[in-house]
Amino acid sequence: MSPGLKLEGVGFAYDTTQVLQDINVTIPEGQFVSLLGASGSGKTTLLRLAAGLDPVGSGRLTWNGAAVVGTSLERGVVFQDYALFPWLSVVDNIEIAIAKAKPKVRKAERLAEAARYLGDLGLQAAIGKYPGELSGGMRQRAAIARALALGSPLLLMDEPFGALDPVNRARLQDLLLEVWEVATPRKTIVFVTHDVDEAIYLGDRLVVLGSSPGRVIADLEVPLPRPRERRSLLDSHSLHALREQVAATLVQDTLERLKAA
Repeated sequence: MSPGLKLEGVGFAYDTTQVLQDINVTIPEGQFVSLLGASGSGKTTLLRLAAGLDPVGSGRLTWNGAAVVGTSLERGVVFQDYALFPWLSVVDNIEIAIAKAKPKVRKAERLAEAARYLGDLGLQAAIGKYPGELSGGMRQRAAIARALALGSPLLLMDEPFGALDPVNRARLQDLLLEVWEVATPRKTIVFVTHDVDEAIYLGDRLVVLGSSPGRVIADLEVPLPRPRERRSLLDSHSLHALREQVAATLVQDTLERLKAA
């Protein structure tokens, strides 16, 4: 695998507040990395830097060897709030994304391609509906379809399932893995979450950030085979051991910060 996303000594500050400090992480192409950390650890800020939405304050951030400067179709983003245009139908929301990536393709072909992406995410019946007519889970599936339609090899996801109920959250976790695993080539995914079990279930790796300022306090491989089957993992010793390791790491970081305060 090629270098993919690389952060070397990356730091970022808002005014005089240091948000991220000396972040060193390399994510090879095709890897699924879950980014964990307490509130205030800079997870969303790191994602924004990787997307090019904010400039790096210090250090170097590259995607396949090129410095990340500004936004690019190379890097797609999925936020928790869906970010769909409410005045457009679902299929038109997807078609707009395809138009950005393929401006020379005829609109009829773009609409057909948009319908295929929506079909892959189980939204065939919602093609002509507007975002306000959809459930939260359906809107998030449409947002993921739009990000996939851009064709971005790097997908940055900021707690995309955080607002969903447990049943829809589990369904979308499975759907995301299914879409990611069958893609050729696989997309590189950085997935921000507060949920340790979600992070383990989805990721190849867990990158854990401590806070004040945000920094990497653990970078752990997930020793679970793919494809993953939710029921078989419930009794997995590896899952429980990794969950306990992450929890202990976060608790230790909190105690050290309190001691230093």
